[in-house]
Amino acid sequence: MVEIRALTGPEIAAATDDLAALRIAVFAAFPYLYDGDPAYEAEYLREFVSEPGSVMVAAFDGDRIVGAATASPMPSQKAEFRRPFEERGLDTATMFYFGESVLLPGYRGQGIGHAFFDHREARAREWGAKTTCFAAVIRPEGHPDRPEGYRPLDAFWRGRGYAPVPGLITWLAWKDHREAGETEKAMQYWLRDLQA
Repeated sequence: MVEIRALTGPEIAAATDDLAALRIAVFAAFPYLYDGDPAYEAEYLREFVSEPGSVMVAAFDGDRIVGAATASPMPSQKAEFRRPFEERGLDTATMFYFGESVLLPGYRGQGIGHAFFDHREARAREWGAKTTCFAAVIRPEGHPDRPEGYRPLDAFWRGRGYAPVPGLITWLAWKDHREAGETEKAMQYWLRDLQA
């Protein structure tokens, strides 16, 4: 039986190694193709852990964390995450940013993804957010690593009330398995109005 728990403060700090390991394992697959690096993980997660408003929703199978989803106030995100909104005159002060949502393959299709969104949206409302958002990598249809029968999560996200905003894109650098070093990837923002 999988238990879903929302972790905050010191609980997040204690679980960051598990989160990093999940990110490396799950994001190795398409569409992220991330060639995981513990040093990159430590730097990437440092700001998330230090933000008091952060939440990590963890899926536990016994004592083992088999999935996790993160969220934190947009004002505490890196400038490159906020910039696309600010350039459009959108107020990031009332936004909550959803980071990764990673779940080991054997635990998918059991409603855990919905629970991840439920908990993160609840935390966003407690914080006073009016809008929630996340960014998803953009990969071309003909990408050589796209698996046969691959289905993007667009329908799931739309069912949760999210929609992509045309042109609202940020860029994030990481190393793909095929690459010699980090390159920037385009990330499409999806938004939901919590007051709708």
